[in-house]
Amino acid sequence: MSIPALSFVASVFLVAALNAAEPSFEHFITAKGEQLFDGQEPYRFMSFNLPNLTYTEDDMRFDQLVPFRLPTTYEIDDALATIQQMGGRVTRTYVLSVAKTNDPAGLPRHILAPGKLNEEAMVVLDEVLASANRHGVRLIIPFVDFASWWGGITELSAWHGKTKDQFFTDPEVKADYKRIVEMVVNRVNTKTGVRYKDDKAVLAWELGNELRAPVEWVREMAPVVKQLAPNQLVAESYFTANDNPGVDIVQDHLYQGDPEKMIAQIHESVKRAAGKKVYMAGEFGFVSTEAMRAIMDAIVKAPAVAGGLIWSLRFHNQDGGYYWHHEPWGGDFFKAYHWPGGPAGAPYDEPRFMKLVRAKAYEIQNRPAPALAAPAAPDLFSVTDGGIVTWRGSVGAATYELQRADQSSGPWQIVASQLTDDATSYRPLAIDEFTQAGQAYFYRLVAQSEAGASKPSKNFGPVKMRCRTLVDEFQNTFLIYRKEGKLEVKSNQARNYKEDCHRLWATNGSWIAYQITGRIKAVRVFAFDEKGEAGLAFYSGHDGANGDKLEARSETFYAGKELYNYRAPRLYTLNVVPGDASGLSIVFEKETQISRVEIEYE
Repeated sequence: MSIPALSFVASVFLVAALNAAEPSFEHFITAKGEQLFDGQEPYRFMSFNLPNLTYTEDDMRFDQLVPFRLPTTYEIDDALATIQQMGGRVTRTYVLSVAKTNDPAGLPRHILAPGKLNEEAMVVLDEVLASANRHGVRLIIPFVDFASWWGGITELSAWHGKTKDQFFTDPEVKADYKRIVEMVVNRVNTKTGVRYKDDKAVLAWELGNELRAPVEWVREMAPVVKQLAPNQLVAESYFTANDNPGVDIVQDHLYQGDPEKMIAQIHESVKRAAGKKVYMAGEFGFVSTEAMRAIMDAIVKAPAVAGGLIWSLRFHNQDGGYYWHHEPWGGDFFKAYHWPGGPAGAPYDEPRFMKLVRAKAYEIQNRPAPALAAPAAPDLFSVTDGGIVTWRGSVGAATYELQRADQSSGPWQIVASQLTDDATSYRPLAIDEFTQAGQAYFYRLVAQSEAGASKPSKNFGPVKMRCRTLVDEFQNTFLIYRKEGKLEVKSNQARNYKEDCHRLWATNGSWIAYQITGRIKAVRVFAFDEKGEAGLAFYSGHDGANGDKLEARSETFYAGKELYNYRAPRLYTLNVVPGDASGLSIVFEKETQISRVEIEYE
């Protein structure tokens, strides 16, 4: 190593030492027989997978062409504070992403080429480990994926001119995998100065996600990880190496859709692992609350099961609200869970289920669940001059109260209550409907839960109002003045439509109309085209195509169907509405789904 390199490393250690938080763990987690231990105490857990913790595939903002981005410090801290508040104390990340040949320029991935990691992405993993230490949450981290979702073994093999099937047999590809493992576990965390292999927050390194690896490959690779990181455990993605001394933890991913079959699989795996390996339910879900209760009870009551990790949890979004993930394997019904649950999750019993999970998380530890604290103050960071409001949520907050004042010192009046982080997906969360144009206001927000209310957010303002805004998110049709034709509010296949759970579908010749008390100044319509072609026309008045046709500019944000069969997002904008401008008709010229309508008016 050169002298400049030594100086750089020394400076990294110095900065990290100055900024590192006091570590929250006294011991590495160890495996003895069929149990995990924290020091001399048995260690068990009930928690969630957090697949977006190190890399998100859920940036579904309307104008984004790709859904992948790196999470921010706020998002990471929110995610791990959520696990801590729920008593989970363990979470499993998803894999390190791998660059693909067709990736657009600038798309972040963890593994860029043989022997090359993306420093920007790895700094995010540094922050994850630092935050895990702050919140007392242990991590299980898989290295690579069997699937190509984020890039996986297909891409790693292709770099060497090999096929996916050769990942487990080709010497060059296997050497590349070993090099990746070595680079990761030997990395020095830029936030804490601790090498990954010396970080007690790492409960286990997992060889990969759902690898379906041959026994011979597992026997070769598990000792490599164990030798590099002897104080941390090694987990296998499926139960194939019961006699491998390099593997500490084996697991099942349980998606049979029948709780009796899932529980039977747990019992069978416990018998196979008995006295040899630690066993856990690495992923399970997509069944009813009572079915999940039975599965969690089976885990809790079996001392030979270290724990269970539910699929899956999404956290608050830096841009407001939550990240969303409609689960294709969830029968077009289940979505990723949010804590503490809200109205959008009511169809799959989310609020009740999340309380149950917290209770089981403490039951498996033989501890009573402590009382929850009132949420921290939220971050109200945007109010437009049309009254549209956005904030960053607080961990554990169930609802929010929006307050407004003419002066920064008050007095404050409540303009909206019972607001929630799940009111919309990737949209502003609230609107002040009763502003006066030309008037300036200050705003603040209070988070509320069963444990009490937060302190108010910092004041936002003054905001001088230019107009009022009518916003229709199509949770129903109550804001529509008149309608004609074949129309239906849709909530299915949300992933195909940028995770929008409320859309108005209609066929050719159908129309809807809005009637405004005032003069319309501008209109924005967010829609999805089934075949990628514009399908809406706009007319004045509230009588369909019988009014004057209005000119609208449209822009599409379509990047292809990709893995989820995405529809084409199209934004329509009208800046001038002639005549008395109190009525607007939207006419469907082909099958189209409207996601949101914003009408600015005086």
